[in-house]
Amino acid sequence: MSLLWSHEVLGLHVIADSTGAVRMGAPGEEWDRLLPLVEITATGHGRTWSGERFIDTAIGERLTYRGHRTVQDGIWQCAVVGLADPETGLAAEVSLRTRPGAGFLRAQVRVVNEGESALRLESVSTLTLGGVAGGGLDTLTLHWADNDWLSECRWRTAPFRDQVVDLSRSAHGRDGRGCFERFSQGSWSTGRHLATAGLTDPAGRAWLWQIESSAGWRHETGEREGAAYLALFGPDDAHHQWRQVLAPGEEFTTVPAVLAGSATDGLDAAFGELTAYRRLIRREHPDHSALPVIYNDYMNTLMGDPTTDKLLPLIDAASAAGTEVFVIDAGWYDDDAQGWWDAVGAWEASDSRFPGGIQKVLEAIRAHGMTPGLWLEPEVVGVRSPLARTLPPEAFFRRGGVRVTEHGRHHLDLRHPAARAHLDRVVDRIVGEWGVGYLKLDYNINAGPGTENGDESAGAGLLGHHRAHLDWLNSLLDRYPRLILENCGSGGLRMDYAQLAVVQLQSTSDQQDPLRYPPIAAAAATAVTPEQAAVWAYPQPRFTQDEIAFTLTGALPGRIHLSGFLDRMNPEQFDLVRAGISVYKDLRSRIPDSLPFWPLGLPAWEDEWIAYGWHDDTDTWVVVWRREAVTDGPTRTLPLAPLRGADVRPTVLYPSTADATATWDAPDGELSVTLPRPGTAVLLRLSSPSR
Repeated sequence: MSLLWSHEVLGLHVIADSTGAVRMGAPGEEWDRLLPLVEITATGHGRTWSGERFIDTAIGERLTYRGHRTVQDGIWQCAVVGLADPETGLAAEVSLRTRPGAGFLRAQVRVVNEGESALRLESVSTLTLGGVAGGGLDTLTLHWADNDWLSECRWRTAPFRDQVVDLSRSAHGRDGRGCFERFSQGSWSTGRHLATAGLTDPAGRAWLWQIESSAGWRHETGEREGAAYLALFGPDDAHHQWRQVLAPGEEFTTVPAVLAGSATDGLDAAFGELTAYRRLIRREHPDHSALPVIYNDYMNTLMGDPTTDKLLPLIDAASAAGTEVFVIDAGWYDDDAQGWWDAVGAWEASDSRFPGGIQKVLEAIRAHGMTPGLWLEPEVVGVRSPLARTLPPEAFFRRGGVRVTEHGRHHLDLRHPAARAHLDRVVDRIVGEWGVGYLKLDYNINAGPGTENGDESAGAGLLGHHRAHLDWLNSLLDRYPRLILENCGSGGLRMDYAQLAVVQLQSTSDQQDPLRYPPIAAAAATAVTPEQAAVWAYPQPRFTQDEIAFTLTGALPGRIHLSGFLDRMNPEQFDLVRAGISVYKDLRSRIPDSLPFWPLGLPAWEDEWIAYGWHDDTDTWVVVWRREAVTDGPTRTLPLAPLRGADVRPTVLYPSTADATATWDAPDGELSVTLPRPGTAVLLRLSSPSR
């Protein structure tokens, strides 16, 4: 065996045997338990063991070593391993990236057809890994997150053996044909599940993975040769109608994926590594450190019905509360007697809603020292919009020669110059001429598997559009470097790090019930860095003091998306809102360098008590929610093992109205929090008395 490359923190080695086969796994792991470094299916070249799994592929088994190199690429250490299939002439170049001392590994694969005949690819892995927890499958635990409209980031846990049953391999001499898999469907990348999952063992070892694609992804894990394996993919033929024909000389590059891990400290530490990685791959932007407070007029407030008369009092109140960005959400363009949903596309301001022009409202926002923002759904054109007739047919998604229609909308293909030119004109008018500094980019339809442009498959068309969409987003920030972009997909239905590496914020949900939001807010940092996680806070004049503080407290760990009829509040209510904003401004500079943790574990949807924490080098903060009164008492104890033995003092930061108290047990490392009433929450800081 020859060692080609190693990742010391994750304990992974890339090795080649005497035949030239290359595999990755733990040092000393049995060769047969490892997987080929790349797994590829192509028409005419399937698998050596048929079933539901996309491993044990014929091409993957034939790929042999042709060279490797290690280079320094900016902050990244990059190993590139070259492989080739002697039968088809397909060459693969595997890129493995990390940083010194980091517990993560980013992978991407480029394949080139160096043969004499065209090859029809049906799946290409981004990262494969075998030999995980060899001999310990009965002790492994699976973690994955279901995702849906209004109920995002719902983490599930199950014993590995509940999902990958023991088939008595010794009696059959073969592995099973199935696996545990999760995958996306259509153009909502996280419409069913997050593109993140993990494995843990009782010793505290944790593995997390993330696939970065808005255009189809799939991960699988199962048993192979008595050990667990992991295989990460972008789109494939079976799940996403993705096929890519490579003529001689043509190439294809997979979507990126990352593996993050911790050797001893479990999921919290692994999510810390993943958070650090997500910060590294993002496009630099001042918003990531400034974290301005955002007011948005939509949620539980104007609900897509803005007018000058309705907005001006909200602008006054939002400014007085401490808001720094004011966003006019959906409906600002609505001048259609039949409704705006299926007529959008031109993005011209409504004359009837804004007598004298929308610029009057935008100027009022600026006069209060706030940045004006607008909602936009750029990738769609309503079926009744004039643009549906004036843009060329090739500018839209089509399948079987028929234009795709979904929920009254057509879908633009941003690879077409007419589609992109249309959107560039829209943004240059809104941002360049009107002076808007914030765009909430929504995405409210699932357009299905994609578009067939010529002979391409629908999935290949979706991936092509997705990459063009990312290029367009980057071009906006190139032209307008201080423009803030929010990613919204009917809430969190396109919450992937292909887009989040470009845009600045992510909508976490459209959930309108404040009692239903805490499990989403608490788990948001599993999907997105805290400073990118936009959480709604929608206090209302009809709310009690507890209800106002409850909805505000949940937004303090990340990005405040304030809403509500602040202009109708009495002074006592308004002061409570303003106090929450003030607390946030005092602590927000610490959020971009902090790492998340969950003292009570990742929240379940119906949990009565939920806790989310974050820490930096000096302080720890914890938000605790009590939603109902179903337990024996109003006190919950939070284990904080990393602080065991430390002299720390818990301080209530917000609110002062919940009558919350907290005591610290240093020897046991436990924080006891008392919330006397259900439907309350509290933000605490734990710091040394000497600081």
